[in-house]
Amino acid sequence: MGTHGRREGRSGGRVVGRSPLSPLPSPLSRLPSPVSRLPSYVSPLPSHGITTMTDRLQRQLAFLLEVDKLKQIFRQTYLLDETRKENDAEHSWHFAMFAIVLAEYAPAPVDMLKVIKMALVHDLVEIDAGDTFLYDEAGQADKAEREAKAADRIFALLPEEQGEELRVLWEEFEAKETPEAKFAGAMDRIQPFLHNCHTCGRAWQEHGITADRVLQSNSHIAIGAPMLWDRVQELVEQMVAEGYIEKNSGMQLVREEKT
Repeated sequence: MGTHGRREGRSGGRVVGRSPLSPLPSPLSRLPSPVSRLPSYVSPLPSHGITTMTDRLQRQLAFLLEVDKLKQIFRQTYLLDETRKENDAEHSWHFAMFAIVLAEYAPAPVDMLKVIKMALVHDLVEIDAGDTFLYDEAGQADKAEREAKAADRIFALLPEEQGEELRVLWEEFEAKETPEAKFAGAMDRIQPFLHNCHTCGRAWQEHGITADRVLQSNSHIAIGAPMLWDRVQELVEQMVAEGYIEKNSGMQLVREEKT
């Protein structure tokens, strides 16, 4: 973290200017459905003579082509080289890798295949709902409603039992009640957290995010991967000490409550 010098344009250790916090609208809602753009060898067949297996495969392929749109949903988190912001597909892959490598830090035994499935599925709803920045309080207010509506459409593209399986996984992840969902939630938080730390807090600076908000919004890590929470707090304190984000009176209190 902080291996390169402070960025030009900083004032008092922060970048001047902020980006809007509203949820990033999905640019994909106006695109035609993948089913209408399938090549002839996977396009829907005439209704007469269609077999159950053929219909099933067509629905599976249509879903797989639809979720390619996740690559066009961009988040607020920067890539480590800071050339651009990461997209949802990149985040989901990295989240899954975090879960595999850091599995030993789960506080209870978890079904790792289930955790990886959650990682791959958890942001599919953002194809319709768009990305909602973690620190955007206004966007968070209707996030559940927007994402539930998106889930209704996206998971229904699959054959019924497959769509139900993925919908249940997504809902379990959102509820954060099972050991798998708690651990997955921690990995979902720690991945962008580390990106921010290793880009000198660039996204936090752009949105005026202070240390107490970082700790508060990432506090689920203390539940889903408690052995990693001390490291999270150390990194936040280091970010403050190096002038990349501002401290406030609540930061120490948050640390005391979690230790």
